[in-house]
Amino acid sequence: MPPFVAEFIGTAILVILGNGVVSNVLLNKTKGNGAGWICIAFGWGMAVFVGVFCSMEISGAHLNPAVTIALAAAGKFEWRLVPMYILAQMAGAFIGACLVYLFYRDHFNATDDGAAKLACFSTGPNIRNPASNFFSELLGTFMLALPIFLMADPKFALDLGIGQPHSVKMGLGALGALPVGLLVFAIGLSLGGTTGYAINPARDLGPRIAHAILPIRNKGSSDWNYSWIPVLGPIAGGLLAAGIARVVLKM
Repeated sequence: MPPFVAEFIGTAILVILGNGVVSNVLLNKTKGNGAGWICIAFGWGMAVFVGVFCSMEISGAHLNPAVTIALAAAGKFEWRLVPMYILAQMAGAFIGACLVYLFYRDHFNATDDGAAKLACFSTGPNIRNPASNFFSELLGTFMLALPIFLMADPKFALDLGIGQPHSVKMGLGALGALPVGLLVFAIGLSLGGTTGYAINPARDLGPRIAHAILPIRNKGSSDWNYSWIPVLGPIAGGLLAAGIARVVLKM
């Protein structure tokens, strides 16, 4: 399997299970309706666990443009591969969100709250303050990316199908599937209460595009005025982690 296909599949799995648990908790007449934030945080942790487990030996399990850019900035991933990785992640997140909608379509139709419907796709702040919201996403992603540099030496040989195998640095898979799942669970419990912790541009933007396109009844706004924060905030957090790692670890 090419690494870009692995990134697509891994990110799609992540969004299917992650947005799936949000839909189960927020939409009307589901078995999990009202289960609460801990259920959502744990579900997202397990979503990351499964997505990483399925892709880490092939692509390194970046599953996140902020992680891909951070690894490239730290000199642990080839810049020429970054665009294709990000495209695969965005496409996987978009398709994953569409599948969640199809799965829960009857429950979307049974729900009148447009904000709850958008939350099943993308994140949003409980208190809208752009500077504070940006910092929340920056710090949350920083706490995701820094352990990649501090806890593992993410390196493995990968045949990209373009000649000789290249040395490619791993992403979230460098920590192992279970540790990174627990890390995301911890971030959700501790730092997710302000913006819903996107900490991943593809996870937020891909589903937001799906929300805008899909024929969802009474869906309301896709909140494009906020959409730049869960994109640029995580990228800034990843770059900050890469910069600190280069100084501390003398990369």
